[in-house]
Amino acid sequence: MGGVDPAQLVERAEVVPLRSPSLTVLPLFEPTYSVAQLCGEVKDFLGEAFAAVWVAGEAQRVRPSARGHVYFELVEKGDRDEITAKLDAVIWKTDFLKVQRLLAASEQRLVDGVQIRCRGSLDFYPPGGRLQLCVREVDPSFTLGLLERRRRETLAALTAAGLLEKNRALPLPDLPLSIALITSHGSAAYHDFLSGLVESGYGFRVLFIHAAMQGRESEREVVSALAALRGLAVDCAILIRGGGSRTDLAAFDSRAIAEAIAHAPFPVLTGLGHEIDRAIADLTAHTAFKTPTKVAEFLIERMARADQAVEDLRRALAREALEPLRAGREALGRAERGVSLARLRLAAAGGRIDEHARTLARLGRSALRDAERRREALQGRLIELAPRSLATAERERLRIGERIAAAGRGKVREASATLQGVERLCQQLAPERTLERGFSLTRDAAGRLVRQRTQVRPGDLVTTRVAGGDFKSRVEEG
Repeated sequence: MGGVDPAQLVERAEVVPLRSPSLTVLPLFEPTYSVAQLCGEVKDFLGEAFAAVWVAGEAQRVRPSARGHVYFELVEKGDRDEITAKLDAVIWKTDFLKVQRLLAASEQRLVDGVQIRCRGSLDFYPPGGRLQLCVREVDPSFTLGLLERRRRETLAALTAAGLLEKNRALPLPDLPLSIALITSHGSAAYHDFLSGLVESGYGFRVLFIHAAMQGRESEREVVSALAALRGLAVDCAILIRGGGSRTDLAAFDSRAIAEAIAHAPFPVLTGLGHEIDRAIADLTAHTAFKTPTKVAEFLIERMARADQAVEDLRRALAREALEPLRAGREALGRAERGVSLARLRLAAAGGRIDEHARTLARLGRSALRDAERRREALQGRLIELAPRSLATAERERLRIGERIAAAGRGKVREASATLQGVERLCQQLAPERTLERGFSLTRDAAGRLVRQRTQVRPGDLVTTRVAGGDFKSRVEEG
């Protein structure tokens, strides 16, 4: 430029005439912002353009700070549950105290997965280069209305599918000793339920499966826990959680959890810790209770009733067993008296028996003498008749022998004729005759008979038998 005054250069540039339409004149100087200046402009512009705006979306990654502020993300999802838009949000401590009181009045909390409608202003944070929504107000009726609409839709779908009564139709054993417990490990519900069972003194066996009871993971983990119990020998499953807000309970209005309960092959008992509302999981379950403690009390009372029934049965059996014993003792007393009387009668009968014995001895000796005389007479007659009986028996023996011999010769002739026929048939079916008709037998190198082409390969040595003898050959194509 060689010492030209910038002011003169600008002045000359402004008065240059546009002589040609193809000539473009660019300003020599454009404003240049610093980063802080541009961020400040954006901050001011957004603050004026969006000083107060209502925004609806799903709260995610809700995290309180040490200073009392609450940071979260407000997202919108598509049909496949993918995030289509996201906005950072913050509720400053003073505003959060008011929001918290407003939500608590309708038993709600700001937690992950809750749909909210909030009012605030857009702010740009220059040090972080971050756009965020400063929330000052939340509409609690929006969340309750959305939850209620989803609840009605889920109930209608479950009713149409016939799932509300399915789990309730399963029989609950009278002695539910094998229990599957689904809840958050170490929670108050966990300790209250197990303490009740331990104090009862009954031998409950509890299979515990951890699952989140609130938040985004609760639906997936509860469904997974119920699926894991399929095929296991459990009398029932217990799904419990401690107290909480209506927002916390929203996870148990999930259709996925309700369907998992309905399709469970065992009764599912719920105790979700809410005294007023009943979740859809309660409506689908076999039996629903207000609190985990009530579930434990129900199981203990069921065991106690069964225990009492067994005790009543034991007493009844004892009574029925003692009654025959009492009657037996009475009968034994009567029998003892009868035995005493019988001894007297036996003593009297003994004398008569001795007398009868002497009489029988006399009569017996006389009868033996008569029998001896009859035996000697019969012996003489048998000696006379024996030769004639032997001759008759010999003739009968010879006659029967001739009949048996004749029958045997006939059977031999029949067997000989059959054998000759079989011999002729064997001669016709002999392998040599078959080979003479043009057939052959082929065996491989190991001597195995080749019945299929797949038993040999090219190059294998085979032996073939024909009518005149054997010859060997090698396979060229398999």
